[in-house]
Amino acid sequence: MPPNDPALYERLADQWWRSRGPFAMLHWLAAARGALVPPASRPGAVLADLGCGAGLLAPHVARKGYRHIGVDLSWTALRQAGEHGVRGVRGDVLAVPLSDGCADVVVAGEILEHVDDLPGAVAEACRLLRPGGLLVLDTLAATALCRWVAVAVAERLPGLAPRGVHDPALLVDRTVLIDECARHGVRLRLRGIRPSMTDLSVWAVGRRASVRMVPVATTAVLFQGRGRKEG
Repeated sequence: MPPNDPALYERLADQWWRSRGPFAMLHWLAAARGALVPPASRPGAVLADLGCGAGLLAPHVARKGYRHIGVDLSWTALRQAGEHGVRGVRGDVLAVPLSDGCADVVVAGEILEHVDDLPGAVAEACRLLRPGGLLVLDTLAATALCRWVAVAVAERLPGLAPRGVHDPALLVDRTVLIDECARHGVRLRLRGIRPSMTDLSVWAVGRRASVRMVPVATTAVLFQGRGRKEG
């Protein structure tokens, strides 16, 4: 398949919830992403999960009081997300079929590095946020180091990422990301993360079910972003 082909997810549709399958690292990232989401501040609060896949975020926000709405292009992924309490909406993150200001939290986990219009995806995420709403994201940086670590290396190691899942040309320019968020009223703050090397070595020999993501000083490979919409 060519890099970043959506058909990859259909071919691996039965692998989403395998903790040691090709999407294992997405489970680790979902846990780290969920830790950035605070408990809901009001009854009926909505969390919009862009590029939700099979709903891997669901267990990590299930008790936080949100109505969890997942947006994805894959019907097979959305059906699985529904089994985990996510209300699925089929749609593109560049044209989300939800109303302006509908969400208290918008989550964009491991999706921005898969779109060919970063400003458009940021605009949609920010459009969905109500004033004071929270944007949470994680993605890969457009750097030579990231292209080597996340594509050349990670896609060749069993269990870290499927081969061909990323197109290096779509990795995210951090300056553009921050500027686009600011243009839509969200002051985004970034922090770098990586898998715990201790956990990873134990996981690799089958003695640990998951791997913690830990902070690092650089955002040049994998990073999280968090920011609130003005007002």
